[in-house]
Amino acid sequence: MTTAPHRIRLPAAQQPTWTCDGLVENVRADLAALPPLVEASAVHRLRAELARAAQGTRFVLQGGDCAEPFLDSAPARITAKAAQLCSLADLLTTRAGLPAVRIGRFAGQYAKPRSQAVETLADGTVLPVYRGDAVNRPTADPAARRADPARLRAAYDHAAACLDTLLLRGHLAEDAAAGSVFTSHEALLVDLETPLVREDTEAGGHYSSSAHMLWIGERTRQLDGWHVGFAETVNNPVGVKLGPGASPDDVHELCERLTRGHGAGRLSLITRLGAAETARRLPALVEAAADFTGRVVWLCDPMHGNTVRHSSGRKTRVLTDVLREVTDFFAVLRAHGVPPGGLHVEMTPDDVTECVDDPAGLATGALPRFRSTCDPRLAPAQARGLLMATADLLARKDTP
Repeated sequence: MTTAPHRIRLPAAQQPTWTCDGLVENVRADLAALPPLVEASAVHRLRAELARAAQGTRFVLQGGDCAEPFLDSAPARITAKAAQLCSLADLLTTRAGLPAVRIGRFAGQYAKPRSQAVETLADGTVLPVYRGDAVNRPTADPAARRADPARLRAAYDHAAACLDTLLLRGHLAEDAAAGSVFTSHEALLVDLETPLVREDTEAGGHYSSSAHMLWIGERTRQLDGWHVGFAETVNNPVGVKLGPGASPDDVHELCERLTRGHGAGRLSLITRLGAAETARRLPALVEAAADFTGRVVWLCDPMHGNTVRHSSGRKTRVLTDVLREVTDFFAVLRAHGVPPGGLHVEMTPDDVTECVDDPAGLATGALPRFRSTCDPRLAPAQARGLLMATADLLARKDTP
């Protein structure tokens, strides 16, 4: 019998220091009593679709914001994101002839791991780092940056508002409509994820009602940590990010533990190795998962390994690097007889200037429309170009 999710006693990386422990317990109790955000039946439908992606008869498009603001739960905002995801999925299906599984990085992507606990402003002021709207606010002042437990309940409310809109507009996968959208986010915050676990009356055990799919980030995939332990206790499809520090042994153990007792489509391995490292590092990781071919989904996150600094000092990403990583991902997977399963990208329907098209763009003037609260996202034309190139790779069935 698996450990009940609320009884996991393992160290959890990347957790905020809340301003009031007593309030955290009250909020957890409140969340535990609320209705599930998503139903188990839709969770199992997604797993079935991902099983097809593992076997090469579907292709996953997982995309959306880096750090989703609460303000984007407004109907017009969440509808625009879903429409972009569906349009790109349709483009891929039309161009490559392969049905797409649509998974949004929205309706819950309210928390972010960070490389540093604090940031220093230009005037020397030191503030806690912004960790996403579920924890604090991006405004650069001490009051905004306090980790407020009340924002955990707000995260539930904003996710519920997004899901209501998606259901009303016919996008949400809570019904059986073809081409509907599933939701996902990084399962980061112990005090948000634990109380939203519910009994799975369809399959037995438990499932996370916070989203259809959850993923574990590169900074929290410790094999002896809370996040992997938590993922073992729920029936949802789960993803794990694999950066340059991931070893073949890590991959094999993750496959062993996170597929045990589950069918195909339960685990997605999401590579984020960078354009310069994918061809060199990915083969050993694919070989480590050889026993699980046809059961796990290989996704490519070509964004996070390709973050660089623009001449203005802002973080950015170069589209040609993103395209190179995707091309090398396809080449390695196909050389090992493994279907490339999908893309995991940060993108927005807004006309932003957060990523640049080529290396020459790194030396241009300041990025004038950088609106992300955290990492740079692809603008609509850039996302479309990436999906067109990916569809062409899929249609060719080979990669030079």
